[in-house]
Amino acid sequence: MEETTTEILERAQQRGKNLDLPYRGALLPAEAYKLMQKAPDAQIVDIRSNAELDWVGRIPSAVEIELRTYPGMQPNSNFLDQLSSRVDKSTTVLFICRSGARSNHAATIATQSGFTDCYNVLEGFEGDKDETGHRGTLSGWKVANLPWEQS
Repeated sequence: MEETTTEILERAQQRGKNLDLPYRGALLPAEAYKLMQKAPDAQIVDIRSNAELDWVGRIPSAVEIELRTYPGMQPNSNFLDQLSSRVDKSTTVLFICRSGARSNHAATIATQSGFTDCYNVLEGFEGDKDETGHRGTLSGWKVANLPWEQS
């Protein structure tokens, strides 16, 4: 039997409580994708740099807003303004980055800024590093064979 949106969100919220997260919850990539299919108002926000998007790949239909800019990975001082202008504060927002670390930060600051339903996509787009130090082999959106496009 196929999972409901409620079941996916409840599991993500419980995971968030277990991890003591300051926002609603945490989703695995496959859960985030299922949620996007079942809840068309949910919005995935890819906060990787434009260079990462161009060189590594993009998620179709994701809102792309850099949290940090390349080169130098300096903070994007307009991140919250850009987010507010493109995503409604009451929308279910799924933040994703390369590995889940920057998206954790994005979900935190968005929640602190009045976004009420923020989730982090654990593992991110490329996942954890393998034994040789490479990403994209162990976990993440790409390894889960979820939709993405090469630039």
